[in-house]
Amino acid sequence: MKAAVVTAFGEAPNYTDIDDPAADAMTGQVLAASVKNLDRGLVSGHHYGSAALQPPFVPGVDGVVALPDGRRVYSQSTGPDGMMAERAAVDPSRMVELPSGLDPALAAAIPNPGLSAWFALEYAAQVQPGQCVLILGATGVTGRVATQLAKHRFGAGRIVVAGRNEERLAELLRAGADDMVVLGDDLTAQVAARHAEHPFDAVLDYLWGPVAESTLAALGNAALTAEYHQTRYVQIGAMAGDPISLPSAVLRSAGVTLTGVGFGSVPTEAQTRAYSEFLPELFAMAAAGTLDIDVTRRPLVDVEAVWASPASAGERVVLIP
Repeated sequence: MKAAVVTAFGEAPNYTDIDDPAADAMTGQVLAASVKNLDRGLVSGHHYGSAALQPPFVPGVDGVVALPDGRRVYSQSTGPDGMMAERAAVDPSRMVELPSGLDPALAAAIPNPGLSAWFALEYAAQVQPGQCVLILGATGVTGRVATQLAKHRFGAGRIVVAGRNEERLAELLRAGADDMVVLGDDLTAQVAARHAEHPFDAVLDYLWGPVAESTLAALGNAALTAEYHQTRYVQIGAMAGDPISLPSAVLRSAGVTLTGVGFGSVPTEAQTRAYSEFLPELFAMAAAGTLDIDVTRRPLVDVEAVWASPASAGERVVLIP
């Protein structure tokens, strides 16, 4: 069969022939496999998960597969070889059947950003109906999903989205956000003004770096008489830089708590519920049209070109064998 094969860390996968999956494994025809930052990191050799891999291997930590019995399922890959191939083994314990009519490419694009956003909103930010949420880096794929989930699943009363692309920010206003902040030199003032009017109960940060420094400064108080308000600041990505400088006064002057979402920081209970509850609901929302992602479909044969040209912000590339 044909597959994308990594022959050396740091090099783009090659489209070539490999053996079919082992006969004793549960296998199916791959319909779609998304290209994520996680996949790129593993192939680069710099991700901590790369230590468990040894070239040659097939990338793609998950994908959508058609089983021999006709079911279309999302599944994580098993063993070292992934889903960027014509056929792949699936993990029955980490498998979710897709709703009828759901586009396999969209289904392949949803789980990575969808689960990340869900874990951030439910476990780290603990967002409750009616609360006010600020999303930094909302124009990215996961930020867009988080905006839609905060509105349509968690019932946030007010959502402020922040990013550099004004056109994409405007799209998020149509998707359920209430206000937008264009990142710039006056970010601290912009966030402070909105926080004074409607205090943020949660901040989801996909950017970190100078953006986080400015936002945290806006959440701090300068007056000894300031009233307490809890703001859960959730660190998820670092697209704007790492590390940051954080004055201690910010944490002493306001009810800001810092936490993060990533591998190792999500409770076991949440990971268990991901396949029994969260993913089925995410797929149902997508099938109903209340959750969408900009998907660019590319044939698997183009994998080398895809690796050389990362997707634009807010877009997920999905490989179709």
